[in-house]
Amino acid sequence: MILLRFKNNYTFTCAFLTACYTGMRTGEVLALTWDDIDLEKQIIKVNKTVYAKTKDENGRWYLGTTKTEGSCRDVYICDTLKIALQNYKKNQENNKKLYRKSYHNYYLKEVKNKYGKIVEYKIIELKHKSKNRSQINLVFTKNDGSYSGTDLLRYPFKIIHKELNIKNCRFYDLRGSFATKTLRGGIEIKDVSSVLGHSRVETTENYYISSNEETKRSASESFEQIVQSKVIDEIINYDTEK
Repeated sequence: MILLRFKNNYTFTCAFLTACYTGMRTGEVLALTWDDIDLEKQIIKVNKTVYAKTKDENGRWYLGTTKTEGSCRDVYICDTLKIALQNYKKNQENNKKLYRKSYHNYYLKEVKNKYGKIVEYKIIELKHKSKNRSQINLVFTKNDGSYSGTDLLRYPFKIIHKELNIKNCRFYDLRGSFATKTLRGGIEIKDVSSVLGHSRVETTENYYISSNEETKRSASESFEQIVQSKVIDEIINYDTEK
């Protein structure tokens, strides 16, 4: 229902499917750059997260390290997600050609503590090309390249809550759904814990395992088989001609 409602919002649906098929945290998904994604080897390198701070003339979005040291990890890209990301990337490249000079680009500014150690990076729009500013290729941006961090999810979830009447639904819940379905599908808990970036298996057990009739019935199936549908097949083949 959600994917069908937003089938023309390529950025949201691709971010949704990325979280759905990998169990990544919200901030980890929205922090992705194309350098983190190896479509050929089908691996996503999770090594940072995005968060907001007080807004100034250069915006309010920052990239920092993942939640814990153990949260840095490689996550496998299943075939369905690979197709989604490939086609989404083609669509993004077409948008760059369409918007040309109006397309928004960004670079990272180092933020250091009083000891001179880099503690985070600020995402700043690159308005003038400079040899000293290396452009970053953010994955989940709007059609014109503008980046809004986790605010990207605000409007879609207003629709989900009010129009679709799915009240208790958050983007982060896709992480729990991934954990529950893969565990009920027979995957070892230590492997699921590793994919989620948990340093302790107990964290996965305590917070991400739910028991209900749906998960019991689907225990023998893999996650990808469980969520396959014609809607997803349609969504992942983003129309690169639009």
